[in-house]
Amino acid sequence: MRVMKFGGTSVGNAVAIDRTARIIADAYRGDGRLVAVVSAMSGVTNQLIAAAQAAAEGDEQAAARLQQELVERHRGAAAELIPTAARLEATVSRLTELATRCARLVESVHVLRDLSPRAQDWIVSFGERMSAVLIAAVLEERGIPAVPVDSDKVIVTDDHFGSANPLLDETRARAEAILVPLLEAGKLPVVTGFFGATPKGAVTTLGRGGSDFSASILAHALDADEVWIWTDVDGVMTADPRLVPSARTLPAISFAEATELAYFGAKVIHPRTMQPAAERGIPIWIKNTFNPEHPGTRIGPDTSSNGSVVKAITAIPGVSVITVEGSGFLSVADVTARVFETVGRTGVNVFMVFQASSQHSLGFVVRRTDASKVLRALEREFELDLLKGRVARLWEEPGMAIVAVVGAGMRGTPGVAGRVFGTLGQHRINIVAIAQGSSELNISFVIREDEVARAVPAIHDAFGLGGSAGERSAGS
Repeated sequence: MRVMKFGGTSVGNAVAIDRTARIIADAYRGDGRLVAVVSAMSGVTNQLIAAAQAAAEGDEQAAARLQQELVERHRGAAAELIPTAARLEATVSRLTELATRCARLVESVHVLRDLSPRAQDWIVSFGERMSAVLIAAVLEERGIPAVPVDSDKVIVTDDHFGSANPLLDETRARAEAILVPLLEAGKLPVVTGFFGATPKGAVTTLGRGGSDFSASILAHALDADEVWIWTDVDGVMTADPRLVPSARTLPAISFAEATELAYFGAKVIHPRTMQPAAERGIPIWIKNTFNPEHPGTRIGPDTSSNGSVVKAITAIPGVSVITVEGSGFLSVADVTARVFETVGRTGVNVFMVFQASSQHSLGFVVRRTDASKVLRALEREFELDLLKGRVARLWEEPGMAIVAVVGAGMRGTPGVAGRVFGTLGQHRINIVAIAQGSSELNISFVIREDEVARAVPAIHDAFGLGGSAGERSAGS
């Protein structure tokens, strides 16, 4: 049994939905036991968030405008794909009902002038709800017994709105109660991605790109044989082809390598997707909806050799380095504990940490958009220490980027770091900070953002990762 997930571009318009429906129908006819997980149509999630924010800021027309736009877009796609008048009418009726419910929620935000994380999660879930209804109807039109299923009835999470964590045991029980009977009856569940609900039924989202995560959670709950993530690229690549035209698709990587790449900026898969599948050893395939014949990339328990100890290079631009410099009057341990307790309270994600105890300084990397929030929190925490000179200064270095060199073959292989940093030195690229993961799966370093376009291709070439023109892809 397979779980197949389709992203926003795979269901972005009538042409894309037609292609996706053919892939699902072919897989169902070949297997018979299949769960499809769908994202919202491309751009709809952003549209829902923008409307909710506008309503909170006093826009009286935001709800009505959103309702009209949602109905028109989904109805237009339905009209192109569902020729049977009765089915089209029933589908449009269900889509209109969902758009009306969503608009009422947005109107309540306008009345209250408040958009809480809980309210936003509920509102943005309607993109996937409408997409699932539309795609299930298109499949029914083609003779496939598809049933739309809202994932807040199946995926159980904690109450961390905006980036919820799944409760896997509870989700397994729900999946066995709701999805297994459908599968045993020969039905094809079309499940909404991206969201779940707390045990009390409050809708939560799994973070942007969370439909990948949803598919992995459901695969774990159903003991699926495989997860197929259908997107708009051929698989995981050795580098971003916009930076490295010779980048090629990797045929296979490990869960650990994929996790590192996703964490350090590779957008082809959600960073948390690997954990539920890896726990049960379920392989994940990355496939291209627009090039379904391409074999894609298999993510599994083991790595594979590609002739290099390094598998891929990725980058996160738009980061800042925050440094806390002590004067020697505070212990390093005390400063470290207080820094990360303070940063933890802000909820900001820290990508890298580095420390020079001889200089009593501690540095870490955050998104540039989070830097001012972190600095304000640290200034409050160390206000007295700054006044008394126990902490010398706190400062931000903006305009930075993290570059990560990833590969399981790096473990125990001497000379990899030397080749990486030797290559950067040859190209006169200055390194601001360095960190290596304890797993030895990656070497990460910070450079100026404007140096990324030189650094990534140089390292890619140094490790011979380039492929032939036929292996190149148009996305990353």
